[in-house]
Amino acid sequence: MAQTRNSNIPSPVADYRKLRLQNLGSNEYRHLLLLIFWPVFGILFAYIERYYPVEYYTPMHSVLDDLIPFFEWFVIPYLFWFIYLAGMLLYTVLYDIDAFKKMMLFVIITYSITLIIYLIWPTCQELRPMAFERDNIFTRIMREYYQFDTNTNVCPSLHVIGAVAVQFTFLHCKGKKHIGWHIVFIVTTVLICMSTVFLKQHSIIDVFAALPVCILGYLLSFFHRKTVRYKN
Repeated sequence: MAQTRNSNIPSPVADYRKLRLQNLGSNEYRHLLLLIFWPVFGILFAYIERYYPVEYYTPMHSVLDDLIPFFEWFVIPYLFWFIYLAGMLLYTVLYDIDAFKKMMLFVIITYSITLIIYLIWPTCQELRPMAFERDNIFTRIMREYYQFDTNTNVCPSLHVIGAVAVQFTFLHCKGKKHIGWHIVFIVTTVLICMSTVFLKQHSIIDVFAALPVCILGYLLSFFHRKTVRYKN
């Protein structure tokens, strides 16, 4: 007997079971070509980080940085950023292709601008603690993360830009949204941005520098979309 589909569960807007390499350029699937940006960006970013010759990195520092303590619990929102970004991409590619296109356009614009800035104006931060006051799972994670992630090419913060990309995309996804979800996304985005400075991954300057890049990306990708409505 056929099962009745739950009306509360949306159906994918494209049938990806029929996706083949030969029909990737069709109207139904060509939006997936935007995902090519991610490996291209990864290669370029790795080159800039590891191989691009730089004589001098400009240290990013503000007096506000000295007032912000290291707080290892922020590793939770900091690492959740990866799920936050990938989750919105997955949701939109399944249920809202127009929002997916807008998000990818925002990412392509802002991340490309950021790469150009890294090439023209190499920056670094020297804020990481030499030793941790506490020994717990979060400080151990950060100790390993510091080994993996360099302290160069930090301004503007890609972490902040990526979090804002998810926030903008959520606002412009089709359909009404409960105000509770708006609160969840706003709080998550703010916590991710805060985590970059509380974990000493970025200077507060890097956070503020990301904002005009995000505004430009918004104007070029989301601005013409109509304002969302709240559902009580």
